[in-house]
Amino acid sequence: MGKRDHDRDHDHDHDHGQQDDAEITDAESGDAERTSLPQSVIDEAERLTRLCINTTVDAEITAYRNERQSLLDEHGYAARVRDADDTLVLYPQSWLVDGIAQFDQIDNTDRAVEISLSGPAIGADWENVETSNKTIIDMIRQEHGKAHARNIRAFADFMGNHYLKSVTEATKDEREEFINEYYTRNVWPSEKEAAIVSESIRLLDTIEG
Repeated sequence: MGKRDHDRDHDHDHDHGQQDDAEITDAESGDAERTSLPQSVIDEAERLTRLCINTTVDAEITAYRNERQSLLDEHGYAARVRDADDTLVLYPQSWLVDGIAQFDQIDNTDRAVEISLSGPAIGADWENVETSNKTIIDMIRQEHGKAHARNIRAFADFMGNHYLKSVTEATKDEREEFINEYYTRNVWPSEKEAAIVSESIRLLDTIEG
């Protein structure tokens, strides 16, 4: 979750960093009912934003940003990340003037939604997932060799950063996404590793999650 990657996501947002000190009403839990955004949309916007922050691949950052904005466009909303307190802010596009959100000119900001992107709980969750994955990787290395272990290491990076899940919790769709999309774009395997990646993933079926 590097500062450089965070800034790239922030640069995309409509305020261009000019309204970092704006006061926006916290709209979590019950307050979210006062917005016109369904909770499922809020959750997905948060997930996509975290993916933007966690990835270091420019093409993925752009894809996640575009997917987030397409989702919010359906409801007339926009997004920005407020660097001052590491918060995702979702707000009506009607608040934009020349591409900049004029929060200081809004009398009622209840329609805005704020989601904190930092905090010890999130870090702790990732640490737990990473610890579990490292144990599994060590088991694969000992029982099946280094090539399979390196493939599972790549899978662990994918599952931890994209889904905050251990490799043994991956669904069929997540496995296919890793093999068919992530692995080919982001992993630099040897010929041997590439040839056995599907087998490497299947080895996880022998491990209890």
